[in-house]
Amino acid sequence: MLSTNLQSWLEENLSELVEIRRGIHANPELGFEEERTSQIVAAKMRSWGIETSTGLGVTGVVGTIHGKGPSGRRIGLRADLDALPIFETTGLPYASTIPGKMHACGHDGHTAMLLGAAGYLAAHNDFAGTAHFIFQPAEESLNGAKRMIKDGLFDKYPCESIFGLHNTAGMPVGQFAICEGAMMAAADIWEVTFRGKGGHGGLSPHLSTDITYAQAHFVLGLQGIVGRTIAPLDTAVISVGYISGGNTESWNVVPSELVMKGTVRSFSAEVRQSIQDRMERLATLTADSWGCSAEFKFGRGPGAIINQPAETKAAIAAAEAVVGPASVNRNLRATTGSEDFADMMALKPGAFMRLGNGVAEDGSFHAPHTPEYNFNDDIIPLGIKYWIKLVEQELVA
Repeated sequence: MLSTNLQSWLEENLSELVEIRRGIHANPELGFEEERTSQIVAAKMRSWGIETSTGLGVTGVVGTIHGKGPSGRRIGLRADLDALPIFETTGLPYASTIPGKMHACGHDGHTAMLLGAAGYLAAHNDFAGTAHFIFQPAEESLNGAKRMIKDGLFDKYPCESIFGLHNTAGMPVGQFAICEGAMMAAADIWEVTFRGKGGHGGLSPHLSTDITYAQAHFVLGLQGIVGRTIAPLDTAVISVGYISGGNTESWNVVPSELVMKGTVRSFSAEVRQSIQDRMERLATLTADSWGCSAEFKFGRGPGAIINQPAETKAAIAAAEAVVGPASVNRNLRATTGSEDFADMMALKPGAFMRLGNGVAEDGSFHAPHTPEYNFNDDIIPLGIKYWIKLVEQELVA
């Protein structure tokens, strides 16, 4: 049961939190550039008397609230701050004022929800232990979680458990979803540069070492890695996202260099390493078979989100306290999307919860990372209540 104090607090403060969210939406900032957003978060927490630190992970913010009760238990709650390099086309009154930048994943809403929870708990800290409110920069591809960790996040703000929350477009408002174990995939980036002897493609192609052959056979071979070297029940994805070689004005020339890039998604350390090793071998041998060379690079991105049993149980209990058991999906299907909160979870046991952002009656919705996506302000109270309940149930004397 959620307290009448919370309902009263929301009635007094919700409109301001929506205004803060829309202000952040109108002024999006990319990874490690979230100066304005961080200042807003820090100033608001300090106005509530919350112990607040800035600059961790360049533009990260951490607020700390100590409960009244005698307990040494400490937990971390995390939201993300950054926007995406996308041109917004929503036409909303509070749409992005910065061309080419947009809050297209709901991080503005995540920030508002966690900020609201911090505001309430600062005034109603009838719990035992310590809650750290972690506002992380650069979730979108720049590994902000790793940067905060490198800057001493868990040394300065020790946590026994950590929790994350993300909106989900296409899931009805009022629903939460999670699963124990693997929930989101590791996301890695690969690059191969093929080099050979170029030549005249019309006059003397036989005198070249045609790297386009190597590239074509490499692409075909990639799917063989998934289909014939990874166990059928181990999910993996290898995709090519970029190919560049030659010059559009020199269409009759066999190029001497060609670059390919793409992504790899997996759920286990063993599969991740196996794919890396086999991709490198495939690139090298394919290049050699066509008389050219290959330079292979593999960049490790965020690991897989692996929800731990105890923290998953705690997250489910908090969500059920907010919306009831019937509106909490405990067996969410895993996705090959990624989240760099995984890098924090690699060090501390945690759970990552999903919250429905809404869906139209005809089943349509605007997906994240698209120009028409918009965070649904109606779910801000649900997120706030979830965070508060999680703190109250986890930090007991």
